[in-house]
Amino acid sequence: MSVIQQIQEKYAKLMAVILAVALIMFVVMLAFENGGSLFNSQSTTVGKINGEEVEYTDFQLRVKQAEEMIQRQQQGYGPTGAALTAQAVEQAWSMEIDEALMKAEYKKLGMTVGKKELNDILFGTNPPADLKQAFTDSTGVYNAAIAQQRFNQLKKEGSAEEKAQFNDYLDQLELMRLREKYNSLLANTANAPKWLLEKQNADNSQLANISFVRETYSSIPDSAVKVTDKEIENYISKHKDQFKQTASRSIAFVPFSAIPSGVDTATVKQTLEALAPEFAATTDNEEFLAGHGINNYYDGFISGKRIQIPNKDSIFKTPVGQLYGPYLDGPNWAYAKMVGVRTIPDTVKVRHILLGTQQQDPQTGQAYPIRDAETAHKLADSVRNAIAKGSNFDTLLQQFSTDLGSVNSGGVYEAANGQSDPAFNDFMFTNPVGTKGVVKTVYGSHYVEILSAKGSGTGYKVAYLYKPIEASSETTNAASNEATKFAANSRNKKSFDENADKLFKEKGINKSVATNITPTSVEVMGLGQSREFVKAIYEADLGDVLQPTRVGDNYVVAIVTEVLNEGTQSAATARLSVQPLLINEKKAELIKAKIGNITTLEAAATALGRTVEVADSVRFTGPSSSVLGMEQKVIGAAFNKANANKVINQAINGSQGVYIVQVNGVTATPVENANVADQRNQKYQQAKQQAMYMQPSQSLREAATIKDNRAKFF
Repeated sequence: MSVIQQIQEKYAKLMAVILAVALIMFVVMLAFENGGSLFNSQSTTVGKINGEEVEYTDFQLRVKQAEEMIQRQQQGYGPTGAALTAQAVEQAWSMEIDEALMKAEYKKLGMTVGKKELNDILFGTNPPADLKQAFTDSTGVYNAAIAQQRFNQLKKEGSAEEKAQFNDYLDQLELMRLREKYNSLLANTANAPKWLLEKQNADNSQLANISFVRETYSSIPDSAVKVTDKEIENYISKHKDQFKQTASRSIAFVPFSAIPSGVDTATVKQTLEALAPEFAATTDNEEFLAGHGINNYYDGFISGKRIQIPNKDSIFKTPVGQLYGPYLDGPNWAYAKMVGVRTIPDTVKVRHILLGTQQQDPQTGQAYPIRDAETAHKLADSVRNAIAKGSNFDTLLQQFSTDLGSVNSGGVYEAANGQSDPAFNDFMFTNPVGTKGVVKTVYGSHYVEILSAKGSGTGYKVAYLYKPIEASSETTNAASNEATKFAANSRNKKSFDENADKLFKEKGINKSVATNITPTSVEVMGLGQSREFVKAIYEADLGDVLQPTRVGDNYVVAIVTEVLNEGTQSAATARLSVQPLLINEKKAELIKAKIGNITTLEAAATALGRTVEVADSVRFTGPSSSVLGMEQKVIGAAFNKANANKVINQAINGSQGVYIVQVNGVTATPVENANVADQRNQKYQQAKQQAMYMQPSQSLREAATIKDNRAKFF
């Protein structure tokens, strides 16, 4: 029998087992490389807070609510797109952590909000501000009965979505009340012990007189001492709390510009010029502009004092019906068409009744339809006729107006020019005081009375036709091809740096760096916003060169230069902050060796080539000595009773140098405002005021176990 046959017979079973295990390992590796599991299931957990999972579906709803709230608060002037989502995700996550930690605290303490207490919150004497605004009657009194009737109706007849929103609203009210209780509990437990205040008063009265000799650390060059990585690691291990770090990455990158070329700019200008005759001739500016993708035409007169645009003086001189341009307006070529000019007041005061097509729910903030535009207009006509025949304006206002924000003020608005719907704006600013009429807007139809007007100036109605200056496909393709070529020749750090240096010499394209890129970052400093680019950075390993990516106006080739994981800083990362401390420690040892045994200040001064200095007004607390400065260790030693009236036999390592100290004496001086009872009361009142701004969840976070997986979903 051959040797090969003997081996096959003897080890056949063993080889089969080995192959089977290898196959299983291969399948497992593939599963995890593709983000799956052994059972091909995908995680839907955004994170964990003390073991409690936060599911994606629930968290996504909270993110959407946060986005809506940010947009309402910033009234269209805040972030948009990826930046808005990033801010909302951060805000939603912070709220998720805050609620989870605080709910656990409430549960431990047995704190709840009962049904009677919740009713008191809603319908008592101090209701939430939004309810108070929505259900305050014409006499200025909160009508709890109407509010309760509306809520009961919502419970019975509301849609599933409305009921869910209402329940969320109640949940938030409960959490607010629980937070108030918790903060009050903390505030009312604040205590300033009598013995502590007496001790502080006694310390504050102390005044020390010391003599000292000092040698500053700067007297020894840094090159005279060396700090090793091991020494830095030892320091970090003793002070881990000071060297916590969150996950972040750094990159070096080369941008290949894809901004519009001179040819691109000229082409856009020519395209716009071809439209100018038709723009000048049209009698329907809104329709013409909308046909070219411009939907923000304001068909109303705006005071020249408020218009802030490029070339405005030249535009104002343009005759009605004529065009000014083309001119550059930021990243656009533009034409301005003077539609109308007239004298208008600066501000007007009106009162109105809005017969709206929608109504906003005061609890949810959601708008729902109540009538069509034609019905609203007929109803506004009826209101006008009723008032003309003697009906009371305030009565009709309370009965019909859907503008709840103005009901409490009698429907009165004092408006600045250009801040409302164009039709409403022109009615107010182009009619004389005393005019009454019906105005149709996007919100419905208004019955309006002009009460007064102030100031005077020229108003302009201007239409703007513009085209953004964008890069052509030739320009973007050229940048993309350059980036692709660079990436193909730069597959490691050495070749990346060499090619970047060569590119700088040949074309002046700089290599840049971006640091502190967190897993949830949206913006990369020096480049702009790109969530996909950040994800690519985190999918790469240290030293990997990324494929070209479009970020803003550039095609970017980047290399991952640093990977910091959540935990404790490495010696390399911490060196910048730790090395100066250890250098000073080593310099202190050199200085102490030069001094030798401490006997007298004069001997120490001679050894160091220094003079004896005196600080005769050293306070334990309060302003430091002008001679000594803020050397806390020296000040502490001066008031140590064991050091009274003698030379301290150990040199002191201060913040600026090494000190040899002799305590000449300690006296006491009167302390102003030393009434302990008054001090205790003052500290208690301060604690109660601070309770209004307490964020106890911030302290709870330090003890919590939080796992953040948001970067996988957003």
